[in-house]
Parts: sequence; C-alpha cells; structure tokens
Amino acid sequence: MFFSQRILGAVVILLLVSCQEYYNFMSAAVFFAAVLGGGFIIIARCFFNRASKSQIMSFSKGIMHGKTVLVTGANSGIGKATAGELLKLHARVIMACRDKSTAEQAATELLQEVGPDRGEIVIKHLDLASLKSVHNFCEEIIKEESRLDVLINNAGVFQCPYTKTEDGFEMQFGVNHLGHFLLTNLLLDLLKASSPSRIIVVSSKLYKYGEINFNDLNSEQNYNKGFAYSRSKLANLLFTHELAKCLEDAGVTVNSLTPGIVKTNLGRHINIPFLVKPFFNLATWAFFKTPLEGAQCSVYLACSSDVEGVSGKCFANCKEEELLPKATDDGVAKKLWDISEVMVGLTK
Repeated sequence: MFFSQRILGAVVILLLVSCQEYYNFMSAAVFFAAVLGGGFIIIARCFFNRASKSQIMSFSKGIMHGKTVLVTGANSGIGKATAGELLKLHARVIMACRDKSTAEQAATELLQEVGPDRGEIVIKHLDLASLKSVHNFCEEIIKEESRLDVLINNAGVFQCPYTKTEDGFEMQFGVNHLGHFLLTNLLLDLLKASSPSRIIVVSSKLYKYGEINFNDLNSEQNYNKGFAYSRSKLANLLFTHELAKCLEDAGVTVNSLTPGIVKTNLGRHINIPFLVKPFFNLATWAFFKTPLEGAQCSVYLACSSDVEGVSGKCFANCKEEELLPKATDDGVAKKLWDISEVMVGLTK
C-alpha cells in the first residue's frame, strides 16, 4: 500500500504540474469535477489507509563526534533537516548557503530545536551559480578546515524560468551539476586526506525523464524547464558513477540518493492554478514526505556503518536502488565528465 500511495502521489503531482499548461483548454465544469473527484479519492485513501511515509533513522548520540560535514543548501528543506540531524549526532556542520541571512536564521532555529547537547554549526557563503564563488569558498575551507569527513551535495534549483548563471550556463544544469562538479573536485584532496570520507549526491527520480544532449547542454536551442531539471539530475547520477571509478582505492566513497517527493520550497517556480491549490495542498499532506523524512537517506549515507566502503551506488529510503541503464552508461559518464571539466575550467 505504501508503494501504491507513492505511485499515486507521483501521478497526482505530474498532473498538477501539467494542468497549468492545459487549464485554458478545459471547461470550468469539467475542471471542477476532476478536482472534486480527485479530492474525494485522496481523502478516502488518507483516512482509511494512510501509511507512514518514511522511517526516522536512529543512531548513537555521538556517532559523528569529531567529524566535519559540509552540506550545500542547508538553509531550508532537506538540507536544513539534514544539518539538524547531524547536529544532534555531534557533527561539526558547515552550512554552505547562497543567502547568508537565511542561513543564519536557519542556524538559530536548529540550535534552539536541538538544544545544548549537540555539535557545532559553521556558516559559509557559497553561490553555486558562480564559479568564482565556488573557488573562493573552497579556498576558505581548505585554509580553515583540517579535515572534511562528509560532503553532501544537496542544493538545487527546480524548474525555474530560463536564466543563466554568472558564467553563462543554463541555471539548473549550472547549479545542480556544474557547481557541485567543481566544488567536489576542488575539495577532493581534503577529502582524501581525511579518509575514510564520504561524498553524497542528492539526485531525483525525475532523472528518468532526462537526456544528456551534448549538442545543447546549455538549452539554447530548446528549453523545457521540466526536462532541464531532469537532465541535471541525470547528470548528478552520471557524475557519481564516474567519480566512484576515479576514487577507487582513495579511501573516499561516493553515492547518490533520490529522496522522493518532499514538501519543500523547491517548487516555488511552479504556478498552481487557484482552483487547484486546495487539492494540491491536500495531495502534499497525503503523499509528500516532510523535510525530516526526506533527509533520512542523506543522514544514513553520512553516518551508517552499513555503507562503509560502498561506492558508486544510488539509494532510496535507505536501500540500494536500481537505476536505468542511461544513468550508469560508462561512455556518457566519461564524456560528460570531460566536457564538464572544460566548462568549469578544470582542464590542465
């Protein structure tokens, strides 16, 4: 039943996202009937057979004591929840965020929620839409931090209008893939020196709808915000696949994860028609994970001894997930790596 609810939830969200494009072609009566009928179906499922969406992991209190964890996009959503859980486990958490003021507010809230028996929070400015910012950030980290035990590439943008990063890359590909690609490569020596260490890449099940078009990585010929997001998430998985091969015998593991459908502000660029909003809110309550639930796989990969030495895999709900062949294609992964190096200026 849990699985079927997930499937229904995914279908509902896809329909809702699509409805903004088709709304003008539907009559008000048919549209209202569809919303009302769908609402009754969800209400029935919620009240008569609603299963728990995700198990909250439990680890010994000081398991991350003495370890430093860097989380990108830690000021909200999954990133903030991940930082909070690691703080409870006595980790030294570096919150790498684009907006320093929201990061400070998030840190204050986390410290109040967790209480005095906790680790430490460090706030750093990082704008993944700027290669200069990534370089400056990594220079600071390498200078100030003696070790880095876990890097969690969590930050992302979702279905934004067509815009470009400071360096001229399509925003979703630039932030979700290229920014993290550069960040990880610049911190690899510190991670190796801190071995055994771990890299975690947050992807999405929407990778299934993405394709790596090497002739138009910047989406200048054609841009669909949904497909562009899926492409960036597929790129995350291909990056993980290739990086795992590069890090064999280096003492550094790298794994990806798909957190599922999580209620965060990531979908702020999606315009939900007014009449659909009550239905949408009900659907999010019924089927979406909370940020805490969505963070569990990140925390598991950062802390658990179960994945010690495991690398190049993808996880969902703290279990290994089988990926589509296009996400583990050796040739595409290597070509994407080589082109990404050129794009971010890492070629020698």
